[in-house]
This record gives sequence, C-alpha cells and structure tokens, in this order.
Amino acid sequence: MAVEVLDDRDLRLIAALQCDGRLTAERASEVLDISTRMVRRRWAELLGTGTIRVTTIPDRPAGTGAMLLRIKVLRGKVDSIAAALAVRDDVPFIDLTAAGDEISAVMLTRDGAHNGLLHNQLPATSAVTSVEAKTVLHVFSEAPAWRLGVLSHRERTDLTPKPSAESTVDGVDASILDCLATDARESAASVAAQTGLPESTVRRRIGALARSGSLRTQVSFDPRRAGLAVDANLWIQVEPSRLDHVGRTMAVHPAVHGCVATTGQSNLQVAVWVRDLDDLYRLGTRELGALGVTAVDTVLVGRAVKRPETPWLPPVRSPR
Repeated sequence: MAVEVLDDRDLRLIAALQCDGRLTAERASEVLDISTRMVRRRWAELLGTGTIRVTTIPDRPAGTGAMLLRIKVLRGKVDSIAAALAVRDDVPFIDLTAAGDEISAVMLTRDGAHNGLLHNQLPATSAVTSVEAKTVLHVFSEAPAWRLGVLSHRERTDLTPKPSAESTVDGVDASILDCLATDARESAASVAAQTGLPESTVRRRIGALARSGSLRTQVSFDPRRAGLAVDANLWIQVEPSRLDHVGRTMAVHPAVHGCVATTGQSNLQVAVWVRDLDDLYRLGTRELGALGVTAVDTVLVGRAVKRPETPWLPPVRSPR
C-alpha cells in the first residue's frame, strides 16, 4: 500500500520534537526559521491526525532483561501465532518477516524467573517448527534515540535540552509523569485538572523534571512517511575483539534504530530503516563490509504486528 511521504518542513518539525517533546513553537520557529504560526498549525495537524505521537519514556524496573526470538512457523499459521503472542505483556515487539514464515519478537525477562513461553508453550505448539532465542548482552542504541536526518548538527544541538540539575522523583512528580505518559505535550492546565494540583506547581515541577532529565520524551510515527520504505533486521557475525567497535559504529549510523550485542554465533543485531533495497545493499556491502564483519543475515520485515510506545531494552550501559 502506497504511503504519502511528508514534506521536508513537516519532517523538520517532527525532528525538532524528537529533540525535545515539549519544545515550544516559539523556540522551534527561532531555530528552524519557520513562522510560529506555521509551527503551531503543522504540529496541530500532525498530532491531531495521529501521524505522530509524543510520549514519555518511563524508567524500567530493575532486573529487566530481554531476549530476541526468531520463531519459524508453518505457512498459514503465522497470523494466529503472532496474535497469541501479541496479547502477552512480556512480548512488546512482534514483526512478521516478508517471507511470511517467521516471527521476530522481543520477550522481556526478569532475573531468576522461569519463562514458560520459551521452555513450554512455544515448543509444544505444533505450528511452530523452530525457536531461536538470543539474550541481549549489551545495548548500543535503541529506538527513542533514533533521529531523522533532516536537521543540521547546530539545529539539533540548539533544540536538545541539556540536563543541568539532579532531581529525585517523588509522589507528586510521579503523578504528573503518569498524566504525560501517553501525551507528553499535555498542557500544565490539563495536568493540574487531572491531579488536583495548582497549575503553577505543575508548571514548576514539569520544568524541574525536564531540567533533571527525569522527563524524557520520544516521537512515534510511521518511518514510511519519511520515505524510509524498507524495514530490516540484520543478524551480524562479528569477531569478539571487534564487537564493541562495530556495535558503537553502527549505533550512530543514521539508518539504525536499534543495535544490541547478543548471545549466539550472530552476535550483533541491528534494526534499520532505509529508503530502498539499493540503500540496504550499499549498507551491507560497503559500510558493514568496511567494518570487517564475518557474515550478515538480512531479514526484511513484512509487517509490524506490535511495537511498543516504550523502549523494551535494558538501559544502555557505559563501558567500564
């Protein structure tokens, strides 16, 4: 199905919200050289039609991990298996491959917990022919950090908040963050009405949360609206001594919206959005080739069944 690609102005305005989900129209106008009236009008259209959603990124519970699953399924059964997985809270991410016989999924794990899905339910399902499970060992990048490549470095820097104060989130802050969870651009007046707090208190608390980095936002939208028609997962085999270098290099690539090190022979998984198959070919042959990877298994995504509004990976950890 053809998808209408947004114009450059709208993409720049979306990219601005990727930098700061609570960005004001006045500040966007100043940095992007677009009239304040136009910024307000285009944001209202993009948000009002559901083209984009701006949500907050909550903290993850301690001890949360993830496994990447590749589930081979008999043809004709893939939709029913995907639907059964989609109702599970511990499976926040499900893709069907373009070939139509494989499900890619993310399964959340907890320290020390037995996983019945992996050990009992999937193996006992006759429609499932094989299950490959890889544990996420290290996160190099994830979807909320991905940015449209339509702003200059100066514009992105000017629009990105720089946390400057430490803050402890108390019960009042938590109630405010709950109100902002599904709409991070909710007005202070609306949050005040929902929480019963004075509007001045809400406005002050939101400012403090933003300055401390406790209020983090992300923009959800269909990448095809940006002309990125090809969605693919790359299962990459890298020499152990080069894994960290290759992972860090790919994490900052403009096409990459997820990059993790995993267990298994293919020890690096990279999720990409590119314009077409020619771009995907160049990425694999020139850029990955130049990094000296051993092998790449490229899997095209045919349909996204379930994708979370919140990140599913363990927190990004700095090297020691």
